[in-house]
Amino acid sequence: MTGDIVAAEQDEKEVQTEVQADVPAETQSAGLDADSAALLAVLARNIRHFRGQRGMTRKNLAEQSGVSLPHLARMESSQGNVSVVVLGKVAKALNQSVASLFGDEEARAGDLNLIVEFLKRQPVSNLARIREQIFADFQPAEGVRKDRIVLTGLRGAGKSTVGQALATRLGRPFVELNREVEEEAGLSLQEIITLYGQSGYRNLERRCLEQVVVKHPQVVLATGGGIVAEPLTYEILLNSFFTVWLHAEPDTHFRRVMDQHDIRIAKPALHREAMDNIHRTLEARDHLYRMAAFDVDTTRLTVDEVVARIVGQMAG
Repeated sequence: MTGDIVAAEQDEKEVQTEVQADVPAETQSAGLDADSAALLAVLARNIRHFRGQRGMTRKNLAEQSGVSLPHLARMESSQGNVSVVVLGKVAKALNQSVASLFGDEEARAGDLNLIVEFLKRQPVSNLARIREQIFADFQPAEGVRKDRIVLTGLRGAGKSTVGQALATRLGRPFVELNREVEEEAGLSLQEIITLYGQSGYRNLERRCLEQVVVKHPQVVLATGGGIVAEPLTYEILLNSFFTVWLHAEPDTHFRRVMDQHDIRIAKPALHREAMDNIHRTLEARDHLYRMAAFDVDTTRLTVDEVVARIVGQMAG
């Protein structure tokens, strides 16, 4: 252990002058936006952490990765741009995935790492059963979750109309998450995405969802269709709500969106493109939507019939 510490100190002394000479002046002085600086800081911290776990000096890592000592020194000091190829070499030498180099503090917890590795070794056919077992053991009781109902699905599935009718039937407030996001930001959804990007919008969406959970012990909530692709947010839904997936045949989705006069995807001239998008999105999200506790095909049902099926399932 003492030898490792001494070697590490020597590494630092040997490379300090070399790094300063090797880094172009424009790189040293170039300003980074806050997000980029934070990303480089996480990368630097994780490389040092994984290297320390393995008792490797920086020189050891340079030798095993084929990345120069000055380059590694810059990476561990949050300096400069890093190519994907270099990241791959460093990750391989540390026996880590590239993604793990950008993980947060909690992602490096020992128990979590062991659980993740166990799950990676499982056949895909086992994962749904494992997830269901974990959720059954650690989620709130189903009766508690049924106090809050959430409707998911693509645009045109009937979330707003069914949600309003279901809330009236149960005597609960009806909340549309997208409206909560707009009120929180004081902007339209399109303006939020334009100003803050998808990442900013999804962060705001998750915060508003957490606020709904706190403010409404009983509620019927309708969400945007893409929320199921956000693991952190979708986990909150599955853990805190009785989740219902409303879906319909692609032609029905398209017709209902046309009825809403949503020209973004529903212009008659864009029918083929819109239908391709609906098919592709349904296929990509199918396994995520199927994690819901209950699903209803609304293609040939009236609003009242859909509501009756949901109420019947909750009573069962």
